[in-house]
Amino acid sequence: MRLGARILKTGIAIAVALYIANLIGLESATYAGMAAAFAIQPNIYRSFQTMLEQMYANIIGVSFATAIVFFISNDPIIIGFTVMIVISFCMYLRWNENTAIISVIAVLSIMESTELMLLHFAGLRFSALTLGVVSAFLVNLLFVPPRHEVRLFNQVDKITSDILQWLRISTHHLSDELALRNELTRIQREVDDIDLTYALFREERIYRKKERIPQMRKLIIFRQMIQTTKRALETLQTFYQYEHRVEHIPKEFQDVLITELDKMVYSHERLLLSAMGKIKKNETMPIQEITDPDLPQLVDSLMKVYEQDNKEQLTLLPLASRLVEYYKSIIHLEKLLHSYQKFHNGLNWSKDAKKKRRFPFR
Repeated sequence: MRLGARILKTGIAIAVALYIANLIGLESATYAGMAAAFAIQPNIYRSFQTMLEQMYANIIGVSFATAIVFFISNDPIIIGFTVMIVISFCMYLRWNENTAIISVIAVLSIMESTELMLLHFAGLRFSALTLGVVSAFLVNLLFVPPRHEVRLFNQVDKITSDILQWLRISTHHLSDELALRNELTRIQREVDDIDLTYALFREERIYRKKERIPQMRKLIIFRQMIQTTKRALETLQTFYQYEHRVEHIPKEFQDVLITELDKMVYSHERLLLSAMGKIKKNETMPIQEITDPDLPQLVDSLMKVYEQDNKEQLTLLPLASRLVEYYKSIIHLEKLLHSYQKFHNGLNWSKDAKKKRRFPFR
């Protein structure tokens, strides 16, 4: 069982909402806790947007329910019909499920039987729901505010390391087929998670003008990092698919293929180390010149291996295509990192920096 920050903040938000409701003597504090439970979001931007949407949903739900009770009744059939109308309205506005649930809670809280004056009763329920939504926003803002930058790099670093490790094993024909198949499934799932984390990081807002350009550059670098990781994964998947064919090409070409791919893997690893601040700052020689992978010649040789058999030649075309795409992605990432290091005082993604609460690219 894992207790994440979001789960912890949800519990704290509910506790804060209930405590404040009881402190000010607000009736139906339970509704404040229910609203807080649906308002916690993974980043500040979404939390603010959710707060606004749920405030509107609260107003809509209370307004509809009050009008229906005042002019018609609070019969169970009428309540169900009102809930249908409110949900349809929320769907029309393209609000998410949690926002629609808040409006439903507002309807149910207003249309229950009570001896209080209708408007006074509606005001109490509206205040309780609003208190829950605002409490959740403040907890998300002040208590361990989400920082997705380091988390995103750690995800990219871990997944890329796994992919490169399997690439080395596969090119030497040492991988177990079943184990690699399971790993490919796991890695693909984690790559999808990286896309979600990148989306959250992209939504973070920078309010200091001097930090906006570095932030935009970070987004570009992260996007290329993820793209390069995906190209490495595609190369691994292609090797897995065509491994039995690669084993039958001439031995001397297999050696060249392994050598050149090792150079690409080494280049990719150096880029990650550079982003972590583990490469000397006075390093002036571009990474592609250090490793010097000769991909054009390699691909040309690959296409000539089965020069006499066009059918066999075409079967290795996907492998050649993946290698070229992976190589180009590495070179582009190296240029982006070099540019950032040149204009923004380098990168620092080391573990020591993380402990000191310093974040990447700062």
